[in-house]
Amino acid sequence: MNKKDFPKIHFYDQDFVDIYDKTWNWIASSWLTPKVADSTSPEAVSKDGYFVFPPTTPQEKLVIDQFESIFSSFFLVYSNKNYEASQNLDYLYDKQEENGAIRWKYDLKTGEPILDESNPEGIGLPLFAWAEFNLYHKSANKRRIKEVMPVLQKYMTWIDETFKQPNGLYAAPHQASTMFNSPRDGTKFPVDFNTAMAINSLNMSSLGDILNDKELSFQFKRNYFSLKTRINNLMWDDETGFYHDLDEDGNKLPHKTIAGFWPLLAEIPNADKADLLIAHLSNPKTFGTDHPFPTLSADSAEFSADGEGFRGGVYPEFNFMVIKGLEKYQQYGLARECAIRHLYFVLESLSPADGSKGDLYESYLPCKEGIARLTGSDGQPVPGFPRKHYLLSIGLSTIALMIENVIGLEISLPRKTVDWMIPNLEIMGIEKLSLKRNLITILSNKSPRGWEIQMESEKLYYFTINIIDQKKKTLPIPSGKCSMLIDKL
Repeated sequence: MNKKDFPKIHFYDQDFVDIYDKTWNWIASSWLTPKVADSTSPEAVSKDGYFVFPPTTPQEKLVIDQFESIFSSFFLVYSNKNYEASQNLDYLYDKQEENGAIRWKYDLKTGEPILDESNPEGIGLPLFAWAEFNLYHKSANKRRIKEVMPVLQKYMTWIDETFKQPNGLYAAPHQASTMFNSPRDGTKFPVDFNTAMAINSLNMSSLGDILNDKELSFQFKRNYFSLKTRINNLMWDDETGFYHDLDEDGNKLPHKTIAGFWPLLAEIPNADKADLLIAHLSNPKTFGTDHPFPTLSADSAEFSADGEGFRGGVYPEFNFMVIKGLEKYQQYGLARECAIRHLYFVLESLSPADGSKGDLYESYLPCKEGIARLTGSDGQPVPGFPRKHYLLSIGLSTIALMIENVIGLEISLPRKTVDWMIPNLEIMGIEKLSLKRNLITILSNKSPRGWEIQMESEKLYYFTINIIDQKKKTLPIPSGKCSMLIDKL
């Protein structure tokens, strides 16, 4: 295989294929080295560099951002090793301080942390273990888990010592979630930060299982259940059917932000609570806007149809989080429908109907086509918002959601499994996806004999076809080429 080849996707809507291909082609422009002050210089671009947003002015810094680094790893794992998904994560681990701290942003040129008044400790959403668990299932690299586990444990200890309160919840600045202008004033205990700690604890427990470390696994599983109980008891509101931030007295704050959906990803709500929470995603008065999903509920007084940052803007990272949360509750049809709707709006901004030059952006309008706006304190639009060519997050939509939710593939190398979950048969699939020295191809086509799935692999793996509410079958797929007729299953 030519190393420059990325996996090819097949889909009946060629626009989806084109935006997927474009994203891979453009990523090189954001793979930069710290040595070059002028980002327009050709030496700035290097596959040995880091995945960062290129500065648009000489005053801007090259920044490695914890939030972006964690989320971008979820689509870089599909690059067939053209781009190392763990590159930025390893940079952050190398910056760990004696007390266990890893800060949310670093200046790539100086290596110094970037702190501000809103977040003096520079804490980010603690999701490293979630990213590492995903990397393990796409690489089967158990040795990496062993190497990073001491870093992750030390990091979790620092968070406990710095932010944990007597009530068992964490008091961290809500700005740690990157939602800079979200109307969350008065928040002492953010629902997203506390849920991220639950997600990380659950994944730390799973990593402990991989290492066969029963004590470590039990310790973090206990942390998870402790947080799950507190989040359900203290942050859930039966009246609103939603999870809320708490003030310093433990009172629920009234705003409903996208942060309230993180508990889905942590599998915190029971079935009844999950139904109420998920219903918001189809309710046009709250989060069921035309372009899913706004970062602030549409019935909020501060909601803006212009986006205005986190007062309604649609951000790929948060859409990815909600859609992965839906999967935890087997809402595969809704997850796919929302992923497709989101991608159509992204496509419209890449190729606007008026013929103007489009691009890929960090934030979109919630109620119609177009990119979000942000007004400064002077009443004028903030220059440079939303950032265009913003590949650090948009790849979650155009690559990860394309492969995992639109085409519907879920891959685990350690288990040697490929699950294909689709609501109905369509002409689609993936070609030459590299799975640790094993190239696989899975394509569905309509042939004279009926719907046929053609497969090619260099090694044996187990393939599960799940046509939702119709049929499900798991088969061992031998090396070489083979095909199966769906009607015969």
